[in-house]
Amino acid sequence: MRHLFIIFFLLIGSIQAQEVAVLKYNGGGDWYGNPTALPNLVKFCNSNIETKINTKIVEVIPSSPEIFNYPFIHMTGHGNVHFNNEEAQNLRNYLLSGGFLHIDDNYGMNQYLRKELIKIFPDKELQEIPSNHPIFSIAYNFPDGLPKIHEHDGERPQALGLFENNRLILLFTVESDLGDGWENPEIHNDPESVRLKALKMGANIVQYAFEY
Repeated sequence: MRHLFIIFFLLIGSIQAQEVAVLKYNGGGDWYGNPTALPNLVKFCNSNIETKINTKIVEVIPSSPEIFNYPFIHMTGHGNVHFNNEEAQNLRNYLLSGGFLHIDDNYGMNQYLRKELIKIFPDKELQEIPSNHPIFSIAYNFPDGLPKIHEHDGERPQALGLFENNRLILLFTVESDLGDGWENPEIHNDPESVRLKALKMGANIVQYAFEY
């Protein structure tokens, strides 16, 4: 019964408006990093892929029932991440009920995040997403998979995911730094071609979250 209520809650929220949120997590990491990133991505999506997303970006904590109002939640940062048992269970319920979490490593969170994901899904392991997955072509075509936006350690970018019944429910982007590419152009002084590449990939993620 509780599971059905959660699904109903998600459906009602999605009918009323398209909403996105930033996850305000504990552990000391800078969950608030890249403050202009998500607003810019929302504007890009509304202008280019016909979404009608509320431009007000909301902050949600992992334990709150409010997360079920948002079909797409974004998480980023450089450092430590911690989920307690209540937060892990709530995130699990959210994702299994149709929610989508995109985690963008802004450099430095990879080692901390992986152990926290085990709390949410002890029965699942991150898998590298193949380049023929719909998330790389649903709006814009990325035949080689996740694009490289900023250098970290010179490693190749990786799109890692958790799946439920073949649906991608959690996307973890590493060695790419999409969020930096979404930020205001004067912050990182990226060429417009690089920003556009990041925004297009972000639009693919948003559209996948809303449609799958």
